[in-house]
Amino acid sequence: MINRILSLLHPLWMSFVICCFLAASCKTSVNPPAVTQKGKERKAVVIIDNQAQNKVDIYIDGEIFTSYIYPANLEKPVLYPVRTAQNTIITRGFPLEPREGERVDHPHQVGIWFTYGDVNGYDFWGNSNAIPPEEKQHYGWIVHRGIKKAETRDQVGILELAMDWQVKKGSGSVFTILQENTTLKFKGDETTRSVDRITRLTAQEEDVVFKDTKEGLYGIRLDRGFEYPTNEPLVFTDANGKPSEVSVLDNERAKGDYKNSNGVAGIDVWGKRAAWVRLNGMIGDEKITVAIFDHPKNPGAPAYWHAREYGLFAVNNLGQAVFSEGKESLNYHLKAGESVTFFYRLYITSGYWADDDELNNVYQDFISH
Repeated sequence: MINRILSLLHPLWMSFVICCFLAASCKTSVNPPAVTQKGKERKAVVIIDNQAQNKVDIYIDGEIFTSYIYPANLEKPVLYPVRTAQNTIITRGFPLEPREGERVDHPHQVGIWFTYGDVNGYDFWGNSNAIPPEEKQHYGWIVHRGIKKAETRDQVGILELAMDWQVKKGSGSVFTILQENTTLKFKGDETTRSVDRITRLTAQEEDVVFKDTKEGLYGIRLDRGFEYPTNEPLVFTDANGKPSEVSVLDNERAKGDYKNSNGVAGIDVWGKRAAWVRLNGMIGDEKITVAIFDHPKNPGAPAYWHAREYGLFAVNNLGQAVFSEGKESLNYHLKAGESVTFFYRLYITSGYWADDDELNNVYQDFISH
């Protein structure tokens, strides 16, 4: 028991020491110190652990980029909110911080996340505090366990995290079915931001089956500036942050445009295999591209894409039966003690839309490491 407690405290203590080393003061530092690289003054990626608020802040070039958050009112840790190099928030605010004109739907789609919809019969993807208590036994949740590493290396911020995927058994006892070890690598410059995610899942005391479902795996829920225009009546947030039904929509803000690595465009990218998919949008006058890159090492690569017109943008390596309409199946299986690792890159441009050449170059850089 003592060893278990020390194993949990050690990474938290180390993250505190590291963040203070990087930021000089974890409580007061907002603008990280500049560093010199090859004669050019740049500011390092700085990671600041704020345990009192259940979050870790990530700064790039002196500006907040995103935060890794794990509050009690979420059923999984996420990156939220997410910003461009011009400091524009690209993620939807609902349900944490509703903004006027947003859709009020899918309260489990917050920021950037990694979950799955059917793990030994439990739904980790759709869980939220909106689920009625009598239905909660069908859902799983992901618990933040600690920070194993937080450092800046060669202008890359590295955050290594430990999490547990948990469920309740029939007796009501909590059971961990997967342990997660995730490394996040943050980079950026004057016009781009990127996050590499390396996630290793390890089955614990029993075998684990990821049954084929479209509800996965690595996703982001975006601002209305990335949605496709629609004429259907919907529920949006009003100026006071309250749900309000709107029958005649203002589509002026909806500027979304998908395209995948195989040239498929528009909402037809849904359910297609591809090495990458990009979504162009616009917030105000700022042109923005958000792209997600699959990795050939991932199970089921090239992945299928669960990319919807309402701002959901997700890559799913494990949902073959649904996307292929039964022509394929995977039902990925881990025996107790076995592990699987997933690799993804999220890439964001600011002030312009990335063309295919740029995205192919980013993809080649990603898979070469």
